[in-house]
Amino acid sequence: MPELPEVETVCNGIRPHIQAKIITQVIVRDPQLRWRIPDDFIEMVMGITVNKITRRGKYCLLEADDGSVILHLGMSGSLHIVAENHPIKAHDHVDFIFEDQIILRFNDPRKFGAVLWAEGDVFEHRLLKNLGPEPLSVDFTGELLFQRALKRRKAVKNFIMDGHIVVGVGNIYASESLFAAGIHPERAAGQISLAEYQTLAQAIRNVLEKAITQGGTTLKDFTNADGKPGYFSQALQVYARAGELCYQCQTPISKITLGQRASYFCHQCQH
Repeated sequence: MPELPEVETVCNGIRPHIQAKIITQVIVRDPQLRWRIPDDFIEMVMGITVNKITRRGKYCLLEADDGSVILHLGMSGSLHIVAENHPIKAHDHVDFIFEDQIILRFNDPRKFGAVLWAEGDVFEHRLLKNLGPEPLSVDFTGELLFQRALKRRKAVKNFIMDGHIVVGVGNIYASESLFAAGIHPERAAGQISLAEYQTLAQAIRNVLEKAITQGGTTLKDFTNADGKPGYFSQALQVYARAGELCYQCQTPISKITLGQRASYFCHQCQH
């Protein structure tokens, strides 16, 4: 699944092509995504000027004067900038055509993504209003994690993957951040000290910033807005490395399942 760095990379990639431009046509080939595209979606979106392209959690937002298009890539979705008459591929469900005939194309083989319209303040939309702070913002601190973790028995890895606690720390980056902070993923969130949470908050920030700089993580389905794969996977320390030697201590990397997700860690380096 595309995670925060992948979505940030996509938003950065499409911004120079469509920001400050008018949507002149919308083509919906298949409305049956995670949530059905509303029947009046085309009518609402036609003619808007995309003033700003932002990201909230794993949502890419095309903000206009009276509302915003909300885009979510789901498990396997992608957004690409293509030229007029570019061949249509399987699972190309929605096209946004701009005044210069540039097309923003939404492709989603598994159809777990979303294309929605939100009137008014998009950040008050039901999908966004209860999300936690952005991990790269000043609102995200070790103190915040420590306070929200008090008395919680949930495993710390599942805790930091909870979008109501902090947004965008998906499975890959949770494993990588906990390794960087030296914290075992199974530890109860409420039993981690303030100092450890301060280290973890900084590790999350560092890991995500590095992934954004390097273009995201290469997985089965992810490519960025230019159709190129991300390559942060070259820098992964523990994720998907079960049985391989830890780069720091040469102990084999372990794999367990937490919250139905694969989790990777080093027994020696993480406590």
